[in-house]
Amino acid sequence: MCEDLGFETLLDEKGFFARLLGPSASGGSRKLLYGPDLPVVLLTGGPGMGKGRLLRAVRDRFAADVPVIYLDCDSPEYAHQAQSEPDARSAATEALFETARRLCTWHGTGGSFAFPRLFTGLAMIATGVADGTPQATATEIERYELLAQRQRFGGLGTGDFWRGVLRGAIRNLLTTLYGQTLDPYSASVSTALLDALLANMAPRGRTEVARIYGAYPGTGDQPEHGLLNLAADFQAGGEARELAENFLFRVLREDLEAAYASMSGYLRRVGRPGLLLDHAESPLGEQLLRAVLTDRRSGQRDRVVIVGTARRADGGALLYGGLPPQEVPAPAQFRPADGVPPLWNRRTDADGAPLADGVLLLRMPFLSGDELRGEIGRRQRRADPEGGTNRRRIDAAVGRLSGGRPHTVIRLAAAAAAFQMPADANDRAILAAPLLLGDGAQQRPVADVLLQELVLEQLPVRLPSEHQDQWLDLLTHLSVAHDEECADVLLRRHQAGQVHRLTAHQVAQLLTDTGWPSCERHFVGDFGLRQLLVYRLYRLLPDGAAWYADHHLLRDHYTGRAADEEAPSGGAFRSAMTHRMNHHLVSGGVDDVVRHLAATLPGRPRKWCAELLEIAQAPYPGRADTRRDRARGLVEVDGPALRRTVDELLHAVWLCEERTRPTGKETARTLAKLLERLTTMDFDGAGQLGRTATEWSGLAENEQPLLRCACTEQLGRRR
Repeated sequence: MCEDLGFETLLDEKGFFARLLGPSASGGSRKLLYGPDLPVVLLTGGPGMGKGRLLRAVRDRFAADVPVIYLDCDSPEYAHQAQSEPDARSAATEALFETARRLCTWHGTGGSFAFPRLFTGLAMIATGVADGTPQATATEIERYELLAQRQRFGGLGTGDFWRGVLRGAIRNLLTTLYGQTLDPYSASVSTALLDALLANMAPRGRTEVARIYGAYPGTGDQPEHGLLNLAADFQAGGEARELAENFLFRVLREDLEAAYASMSGYLRRVGRPGLLLDHAESPLGEQLLRAVLTDRRSGQRDRVVIVGTARRADGGALLYGGLPPQEVPAPAQFRPADGVPPLWNRRTDADGAPLADGVLLLRMPFLSGDELRGEIGRRQRRADPEGGTNRRRIDAAVGRLSGGRPHTVIRLAAAAAAFQMPADANDRAILAAPLLLGDGAQQRPVADVLLQELVLEQLPVRLPSEHQDQWLDLLTHLSVAHDEECADVLLRRHQAGQVHRLTAHQVAQLLTDTGWPSCERHFVGDFGLRQLLVYRLYRLLPDGAAWYADHHLLRDHYTGRAADEEAPSGGAFRSAMTHRMNHHLVSGGVDDVVRHLAATLPGRPRKWCAELLEIAQAPYPGRADTRRDRARGLVEVDGPALRRTVDELLHAVWLCEERTRPTGKETARTLAKLLERLTTMDFDGAGQLGRTATEWSGLAENEQPLLRCACTEQLGRRR
């Protein structure tokens, strides 16, 4: 996988991240972006948009020049490490420890970092060890010993913070604790540790501890109380523990700031340190983001570049303080295609201001048409025997199925390297192409790989555990739904007998939280994801039985409605009848739909055309695609001329509306011919179809949908 695909302008020497992180040792003329009040940058985009890939590329490109740490906030390792001492460690403190530990051994310009302030706080919460004795506490503190000292290869030590030099002061501290004979599990261990810490600090160290820990909430500027309260809050758990963890994150940033603000740091160091938070929508990631955003809103300033990920396009609910996002001024945004990053200023630093004020949203870029074709071409294994016809068909199929989503493009391009598109196939045929993952790995259909990586490996963060095993199956059935009413009918069927059930509204919210876009005409609003799910649904049972069962269920549901009953406000159809006919069309009822359309055309051509478009916005079953031949009159159909023409027109419109086959000039001519034929027939309003013929043929010739919706707009988006 090409790590820089689609990110070149973000990663080059004058790009966004180079200016955000600042100059390297050899790039002193590079102008810094923003500061001293830095925004938290959130990379926004759903599954497959490359947020983690971009973070790793930033680390690989810049970490040799400036200290950049990549942290996977969804890693179970932090919680696992905390389990051995649950009252002295947590996932958050383990993540902070890991960040500081890596910086303690950083070899770039200016050398390694020391974290004596963070060490002090971690040492205090070490008093929560299960044994509770001074000896057990000292053993826990030894884990953090590296943080309190500066490695000699990087320059100066931390003798200005501790009495003695390097290991001496910390060793004295631990020796003091080992020599104590105090009552385990009592406050005396914490008090003895605090006394030992302060006794081993140099005057400057005491001043710094007083400044930082004296600001701990509820301490009245008394550092001793601050450290004791920090340990007590951590051991209390719940919100009190989170308060302590968030404060320790501030302390880590204070240590980094001190390394730059000193005279030696000013002379030796370049750029800004960076913390890259992958999967920041996870509970740990959200906690770290909330902590830094809250601190900066209240006036705390540091030069640490925080870049996190956000699945939701608006950055996530944590930014809005419980208010609907539309009621809060939108955060600043940057789209790489815009070229120049926007100016950024905090709107207000009031405590009640939304956290969105402290954020810059960087919209993850979709691949351009040139990038998409280049990725496919780079992977081709043999010359195209058809003079490029198959290659162009593959290009178009990958473009439509991926919508420019980078991960999907990469996987489909690899699978299609030697694929020949059948003449009677639609784009979904490519999903059966085998994909080899890694040396010696077994080949799997690319559809299975993408569903594993985009759905199963990126479950909604707030999806209840009892629904995780069935999430993919539920989405598979919901791929044929259009709106929430339609989706609820399917959910009731496929969750029958279960105690815990999801509603359509809950599923829609989970999809939004995961970063999948919504659409007013399709419940699964991402075109590419929907095609993957539709493909899976048809193959879920032999002969498409699951496909037909779901469409029959919905057809029968809407059959019980009055034919002219209007759909609820906000629904995908204008009437229950058109909704019913849509599902009947794709579940074996083509001839019935044609008879209905032929009978309802006279006297109402404009409304009829709108209904035709709604009925035809349907996926084609997973078999050989005969619509093109039927639209051209090459399939014999019985009945009068009006019915035969309507049959051909329905199949031509269906081709245009499903968006899984090219339309172009041939389909445009077919549409125009059929509509013009209808204008010459003897029924009321026939002449009004001439304008429709001009409009629809123009759209089809330019590969545009006849009935626009949010998900078909994705197909033309390349930003």
